[in-house]
Amino acid sequence: MSETPAQKPSGTKRERYAMPGFIQDALASQKLKAAYDARPPYQQNDYIGWITRAKLPATRDKRLAQMLAELHKGDVYMNMVWRAKP
Repeated sequence: MSETPAQKPSGTKRERYAMPGFIQDALASQKLKAAYDARPPYQQNDYIGWITRAKLPATRDKRLAQMLAELHKGDVYMNMVWRAKP
């Protein structure tokens, strides 16, 4: 009697990124931790991955500055209009 192979769950899972200290420090110094925490988990993860994957320090700093500006503004995510769900 043959067994059927286990089903893989549908969809893909994104890699989860740990928040580095320099991002924590930037959020704290700009008082934007609450704004960051209010974002959906996928946005938090996308921001961290995007910033930390930068090859050059200048690119990393530019991306971090963009994230901070978007959190400060509140209605932008990756240069796109974003509205929090009530």
